[in-house]
Amino acid sequence: MASIKELALSFITSLKDERNFSGYTIKNYRIDLRHFISYIEGRGSLFYSPLRIDHEVARRFLLHLEKLNYNRRSLARKIATCRSFFKFLVREGEARQNPFKLLSTPKIPKILPNFLYKEEINKMIGKPDVSKPSGLRDKAILELLYATGVRVSELTRLQANDLDLTEGELRVFGKGRKERIVLMGSHSIRALRDYLKSGRPALNRSGKKNLFISREGTALTERSVQRIILRYAKEAEIGRKITPHSLRHTFATHLLEGGADLRTVQELLGHRSLSTTQMYTHITKERLKSVYDSFHPRAKT
Repeated sequence: MASIKELALSFITSLKDERNFSGYTIKNYRIDLRHFISYIEGRGSLFYSPLRIDHEVARRFLLHLEKLNYNRRSLARKIATCRSFFKFLVREGEARQNPFKLLSTPKIPKILPNFLYKEEINKMIGKPDVSKPSGLRDKAILELLYATGVRVSELTRLQANDLDLTEGELRVFGKGRKERIVLMGSHSIRALRDYLKSGRPALNRSGKKNLFISREGTALTERSVQRIILRYAKEAEIGRKITPHSLRHTFATHLLEGGADLRTVQELLGHRSLSTTQMYTHITKERLKSVYDSFHPRAKT
């Protein structure tokens, strides 16, 4: 019988190969499982088998985490990781039940996603120096993230043949290797044409198939894209933390503000559940309220 450590390794491999999770997400899963396994090992060899881990063990693990003063979000994430792990074990026949299935976790307060206003995103997109190959690449990245709302993990996996610039379409492989087609506007198409003509050939010295290439000639990583976004947000003097996901939030928010329906935005974002997309309606309501309070003469006393 495989040990719980070996089973955890198989689970992580399945997240990579079957569910196409990003490197950042997999890193968090590893950390959470390592914490759980460490707790199990502290209880003795009796619990090395998943068959010995029941709801009571899961409940005591939650109490153990609470004593360590983890915040609600971290608690919820760790329990969700364990729940997914045991779901995998049940599916593989390594466990009879999921001891975390009915375990309730603390409610996480809703935080509105960070997004950019139109003048801010326009200012950011205008910052790359397009006289340089890397500047053409960076402008194409900014335009593409804003035009399509793709995740940074999806962006870094793109290959040149995933583009159809004539039709203005982009083929993306999201979570679970689920393929979807997203649309591009004229600005992003123009930026990609310029990058493919004068930027990518200068950077792609080793013949990589990836669409976006680093200055060293290697495939661009998620961390590198994060640094690119931070750089131009700073140059645009945006006084808050901006990440690649902020551009995804911006894409969805601006679509809804422009009158797009929720189902269409769900499809473009690649969300499985409409409830995930619905958080953006809260943003637009907050935005409308802010505009109303600022400009209506009788909004405030």
